[in-house]
Amino acid sequence: MKIQVVGLGLMGGSLCKAVRRYTDHTVLGMDLDGKTLQKALDQGAIHEIGTAETLSEADLAIVCLYPEGTIRFLLDNGERFRKGGLVCDICGVKSAVVKAASGPLNRLGVRFVGCHPMAGREFSGFDYARADLFDGASFILTPDEHTDPSAVAELEAFARSIGFGQTVTAPPEEHDRIIAATSQLAHVVSNAYMKSPTLQKEAGFSAGSYLDLTRVAKLNEEMWTSLFLLNREALLYEVDTIMEHLSQYRDALNRQDAPGLRELLKEGRLLKEADSRLRKEKS
Repeated sequence: MKIQVVGLGLMGGSLCKAVRRYTDHTVLGMDLDGKTLQKALDQGAIHEIGTAETLSEADLAIVCLYPEGTIRFLLDNGERFRKGGLVCDICGVKSAVVKAASGPLNRLGVRFVGCHPMAGREFSGFDYARADLFDGASFILTPDEHTDPSAVAELEAFARSIGFGQTVTAPPEEHDRIIAATSQLAHVVSNAYMKSPTLQKEAGFSAGSYLDLTRVAKLNEEMWTSLFLLNREALLYEVDTIMEHLSQYRDALNRQDAPGLRELLKEGRLLKEADSRLRKEKS
């Protein structure tokens, strides 16, 4: 199979490297940065450089751009994608992308599926791309009424072939609601937490808890601003919800309410233990 990856940042570069490591597929890389393309060639992440014209040769095109750029690329190149070929994107929000691109591409005979690999690092750019980034990770597919079921099945098999541990299928709207809680809110909280003036003196006073909570504060603000605004309503709900819960802890502290504080902490612990049991059962 010939695969063309559009956008060789952390995710696109890692997809190229994973395909090269685990499969015999031919990989073409497409990026605006000539230096990045040369690095990809030199490191063996891609076999050759792809262009808009070579999209018609790709059995699978994977678009790894920011959301707005992804939508523009999909719509601008609809006629160039191979008829009957597979096209997917990997944006962290799905409703906006699928709503914009799925119908038009379907009418052009292109089999499009919105996707989201649940993996990443606190770094960005091709220099941090890794072939094992997706090992054991979840690969989400978000088909809609235009999606060819065979495209979903083929992409599920492809994801497994490059190291993903599981595939999950969900409507785009459901994906965005859940991702607002499991990913986007975590980035907001981590980023806001870093703004405590006390943390200017954390050296020697911090350990695992600090590192765990602050890891995703180091983010790409351009990309995450786009993701947050495109999923605004779902993320606002999660921000409001955590603020409500935080106010309960604050009020218990203010009242010196030991039983109330103990109960709040117990509730959180039990929820985490239930989550851990469920994960263990599924593994």
